[in-house]
Amino acid sequence: MTRISSPLFSLTLLALPAHADDWEQYRGPNGTGISAEKAAPLTWGPKKNIKWRSVLPTNANSSPIVSNGRVFVTCAAEEGRKRSLLCLDRRNGDLLWTRTVEFEKVMPTHKTNPYCGSTPVANGERVVVWHGSAGLHCYNFKGDEQWSKQHGEFEHIWGNASSPIIYDGKVILHAGPGKRVFLTALDLASGQTLWETDEPVKGDGSYNEKKKYIGSWSTPLIAKVDGKEQIICAMSTRVNGYDPADGKMVWSCDGLIGMKGELAYSSPVIAGDICMQIGGFGGPSLGFKMGGTGNITAKQRLWHTRKNPQNIGSGVFVNGHVFIPDAASGSLRCLDPKTGKETWRAKTGGPNFWGSISMAAGRLYVTNQEGETIVFAPTPGKFEKLASNDLAEASNATPAISNGEIFIRTREALYCIAE
Repeated sequence: MTRISSPLFSLTLLALPAHADDWEQYRGPNGTGISAEKAAPLTWGPKKNIKWRSVLPTNANSSPIVSNGRVFVTCAAEEGRKRSLLCLDRRNGDLLWTRTVEFEKVMPTHKTNPYCGSTPVANGERVVVWHGSAGLHCYNFKGDEQWSKQHGEFEHIWGNASSPIIYDGKVILHAGPGKRVFLTALDLASGQTLWETDEPVKGDGSYNEKKKYIGSWSTPLIAKVDGKEQIICAMSTRVNGYDPADGKMVWSCDGLIGMKGELAYSSPVIAGDICMQIGGFGGPSLGFKMGGTGNITAKQRLWHTRKNPQNIGSGVFVNGHVFIPDAASGSLRCLDPKTGKETWRAKTGGPNFWGSISMAAGRLYVTNQEGETIVFAPTPGKFEKLASNDLAEASNATPAISNGEIFIRTREALYCIAE
């Protein structure tokens, strides 16, 4: 059902060691949303501080990544029958190549989640992209296919969006949502499956046995727990910790079942030895101390809040607090990860946030659904807005920050912003 075609378009927390100043995966270095960049643009607009703008063929919710002089982004066409990875030159935005996977069956998705919602991952030599039912594909930076892997069909009424990461020579993928959900590791060099660990699914993949929504779109990350690195991933009902060597689940913490179902949209936020996760569709949030074995809910869950504002984008942990973008009321929040209590909530006066927060140069950046990026200070005491930068083009993506430049994907184009 799946085949690789020639290019269609033309346009004028720990991973493998990152190239200096690169943003090589969803949520940047280490998957935390935080970059060590000391400089980044503060202000821009359609005619200010735009280094280049490259028109994209179609819209998607995936975010750009930057690796070794290349910018990668995904696009789909023909109701997902053609799913593409685009490689652009970071210097000028010129398209270097496109690789398209054709998938003959039209899979369901939500109108707000166009096909190709998954962000690619790279290591300076290879780039890996997950096209959901159309498979996992690896290319070198010349665009030569290195391997591809089919994992079956992933059917969900809202589509898919989890992104792969690279760690210790492995591609780690949270495959789902759908009738079968699992975490898997593949050898980056060969594409050989190293392990797969299933997550129990009740119902048909879109609804549980109580006819309520079920699914997780969360991207895994790596964190050090009990002196060892583990894979942390939010599934639909709980957050799990896995051993990267064999995929065995080390521990789990319950708490994501809400009134509207069992849902997780955002990625976990690691705050020292505490993990914080927010459920989707106004669902619960929880904070717990990572570590130990088995179900650690009773002994290590610190707090649990039954209802929260709608949450899609992921937050960042800095200055002892977690800063969260809300997909409701256009608000931003600051929480204490030890208690879950808000220290402040601020309405920005704009639309909702679907993208995640990125941090560089001591500032926080988040783009709302109308393409306006709010820049604010990571101050726990109060909301301190530093700038508001409107590109006047809708966006659900997360800014990538690399070598003093910001890359933002809108519905129409990919931008490189530089002062």
